Amino acid sequence: MAIEARAGTAAAAASQATSSRLSGMALMAGSGLSNQAGASIAALAFPVLGPVGVVAVRQWVAAVVLLGVGRPRLRWFTAAQWRPVLGLAAVFATMNLALYAAIDRIGLGLAVTLEFLGPLAVALTGSRRRTDLACALAAAAAVVVLTRPRPSTDYPGIGLALLAAVCWGCYILLNRAVGERVPGIEGSAAAAAVSGLLYAPVGTAVLWFHRPTGGAVLCALVAGVLSSAVPFLTDLLALRRVPARFFGIFMSVNPVFAALIGMLVLDQYLDLASWLAVAVIVTANAVAVGTAAGGAEEKDAFTAAPSSGPDAAADGRHPRRGRGP
Repeated sequence: MAIEARAGTAAAAASQATSSRLSGMALMAGSGLSNQAGASIAALAFPVLGPVGVVAVRQWVAAVVLLGVGRPRLRWFTAAQWRPVLGLAAVFATMNLALYAAIDRIGLGLAVTLEFLGPLAVALTGSRRRTDLACALAAAAAVVVLTRPRPSTDYPGIGLALLAAVCWGCYILLNRAVGERVPGIEGSAAAAAVSGLLYAPVGTAVLWFHRPTGGAVLCALVAGVLSSAVPFLTDLLALRRVPARFFGIFMSVNPVFAALIGMLVLDQYLDLASWLAVAVIVTANAVAVGTAAGGAEEKDAFTAAPSSGPDAAADGRHPRRGRGP
């Protein structure tokens, strides 16, 4: 009887774990699709609002959402806490503007793929493993293919995407510092609020002089919800159901989502060589994240509990890697 009871309990636990893992996968897929769908909808508003106007609206939406969720106690922040928070706010503002300006010039799939070089570089920096060296060389070769000179090559657009990549890498490093100094998600919420304030004058000016249409404003608002609020909440829920390592590997397919959505929504098509380059960068990212996380898990399995929550989500182990709201 006891053996049967234990077997039944084990079977129920296994079934629950499988169900949790599947729901986590669904949440991760939803997060990635929502993020890229939001970017594609944002692009529809570019002709009216421009990237600056759309990013301003997105930052305001992100500020409202994160302030409501994080409820930062701003008046209690010390100077040591404000310094990385302000750096994070500057990165938020620059990263999203650079990415959206790049999308406007070179398309969603290529811009998002190049942006992923930022977190990949952070994951590989300082590593002496042969696996990581191979990932770096493969990614470098893929970038050469993506940016190869052609009559239609837009080098300013490529530069903007690479600027977004640098900002994403800086975000990862800054977010670690914020996570060490500010409890919970108060630091991210405060940074989002400051970033929203930074866009208040320029966003207001853009909306005043560009005479926005109702459709353009609606697209910008929807983009803010889909690219900020939805991924933020679904990532939190997913990280409660799947290990951070698995999260990182699965979310490495975001450039593929971006390329597919860019094709379906914006009629932006990549050639075969570009698709292969995207696949190489996605694979390099997944291998670098998966093997690094695996080694860390084996090393720390008996000394530390696995991290969870938004700060864990922002430690550089998955494609959002704490990507700015």
